Amino acid sequence: MRFSCRPWMGCVLAVFAGALTTLTFSPFELWWLGPVAVGLIYSGLDDLTPGQAALRGWCYGIALFATGTSWVYVSIHEYGYTGVPLSVFLTALFAATLALFYAIPFWFYRRFTGSRLAFLSFAGAWVLIEVLRTYLFTGFPWLLLGSAHVDSPLAPLAPVGGVLLLTLVTALTGTLGVEFLRRRWWAGGTIAALWLFPLMLPTQWTIPSKEPVQVSLLQGNLPQLSKWTNEGQRNAVSTYARLTRNIAEDIDLVIWPETAIPMYQRQAEPLLERVKATLPSGAELLTGIVQRDDSGRYYNAVVGAGEVTDVYRKSHLVPFGEYIPMEKQLRGIIAFFDLPMSDFTAGNSEQGPIRAAGLRIGTAICYEIIFPDLVAQRADNAEVLLTVSNDTWFGDSIGPLQHLQMARLRALENGRYVMRATNNGVTAIIDPQGRIIDRATQFRMTTLNGEIRAMRGETPFTRTGSWPTWLLSAALVISGVRRRNS
Repeated sequence: MRFSCRPWMGCVLAVFAGALTTLTFSPFELWWLGPVAVGLIYSGLDDLTPGQAALRGWCYGIALFATGTSWVYVSIHEYGYTGVPLSVFLTALFAATLALFYAIPFWFYRRFTGSRLAFLSFAGAWVLIEVLRTYLFTGFPWLLLGSAHVDSPLAPLAPVGGVLLLTLVTALTGTLGVEFLRRRWWAGGTIAALWLFPLMLPTQWTIPSKEPVQVSLLQGNLPQLSKWTNEGQRNAVSTYARLTRNIAEDIDLVIWPETAIPMYQRQAEPLLERVKATLPSGAELLTGIVQRDDSGRYYNAVVGAGEVTDVYRKSHLVPFGEYIPMEKQLRGIIAFFDLPMSDFTAGNSEQGPIRAAGLRIGTAICYEIIFPDLVAQRADNAEVLLTVSNDTWFGDSIGPLQHLQMARLRALENGRYVMRATNNGVTAIIDPQGRIIDRATQFRMTTLNGEIRAMRGETPFTRTGSWPTWLLSAALVISGVRRRNS
C-alpha cells in the first residue's frame, strides 16, 4: 500500500505538518504530534522529483518557523522600532531563509535514496538537518524536534544522547508509522520497542553531593524600551537593591538576571558592594552585567560581588541582537540594526565554572542555553547550572515558554539543577530530571526562593555530547542510499 498525492497537495500537507510541529512545543506540549508531522512529510515522498521534494521541505520549514518563531515579529516591531509592513517582511524572510535547511536536504534525500531502507535514511537525514541548524552560520537550534519530549515517555533518552537522540526516535516513529500503514507489519513492533526501551534506562545518573543551598532568583520586570535611559537606570538600581534587601535570612545565593542593571561593571561595583553588605552573613550575589575592557570591547557577562572573583563572559552571541553580521553594510539602514548594546565581543569558549556559595556553577547566558553541546561542556566541571536571560525581547508570546522548555531539557541531559533568572519571566528552578520545582509568575516584579543541590557524576551525554547520535544518523542515511539513474 502506497500513499501519494499531487505535488501541490503535498505542499499543503507539508504546511500542515509544520504547524503541527509547533504544537508539540511549549506552551501546547502535544509531543505526540511530532511523529504524525514526520509521517505526513515522509508519505508520498518517493513519488516526487528531487525538486518537488525540496519544495515540500521548504513549505514545511516556512510553516514551522512562521508559527514556531512568530516572536521574531515582536522583537523586530516592538523593540526594533520597525514599522508593521517591514516587520512582517523581515519575519517572513527569516522563516523562508531558515526553511532552506529542510529544502536542500530533502532534495539530497530524494536524489540519492530510494531503497527499502529509505525510512531509516529519512529519519537520519532529519537529525543531520538539525545538526546543520545547530552549527551552520553560528547556529539556530530552536524548535529541534526532540525538544518537545522533556515530559514524554522518551525523556529518559535525553541523558543518554541528548535532544538529537530524541529527534531521531521521533523521526523513526513517523517513518515507521508510514511503513506500518503500508502493511509492513513488523514496523509496529519496532515502534513499540523504541518507546519501551527508555523505560529500562536509569531514572537518575547523578547524585547529590552536598547539603542543600538556598537560592533567591530576582525578577525585576523592568520595561525594555526605557531600560537604558537615565530614569530606567535609576529604576533598575532601586528595584534590585530593594528586592535584595528583602530576601529571607536563610538565603545562601542571590541571582540577578541578564544585564539586570543597565550600566557597565565598573560603574556598578560601588552599588554591588553596598548591596552585598545588606545580604545575610555568608550569602553571595551573582548578576548579569555588561563589561567594558580597557580596549573598548563589550562583553555580556555574569559577575559576582565581594569575594566572588570568577567571571563568565557569553561566548555564543546572538546575530543582529548582540553583534551585526556585515556591520559596515547594515548599520544605519533600519533602526533594528542599531539596537543598543549590539556590538558585543564573544568570550572564551573554554571558560570554567563560577565558584560561589560553595558551588561550582556552569553558566549559560540567554541564547546559549538552547545549544546542547555548549551546555554539556559547561556542565562537565560544574555541580549546578545557571542561566540568566532577558526574555523581554519576546514580549507576551510563546517564545519565553519555548525557552524555558529547552532549559528544562538541558537539566535533564546533564543531570544538574538549573537556576533560571530572567527579567520578566519565566524565572524558575529546575531539578536534574527536568521538572520545574517552582517558577515565578511572568510580567511581575517578584522574588523566587528555592532549594538546589550540588550534583556529582555525569550523564553519558555530558561525557560524549551529540557526536554518537551524529554518527548513528549518518549511518542510517547511508543505509538507504543507492545509485539512481535520474
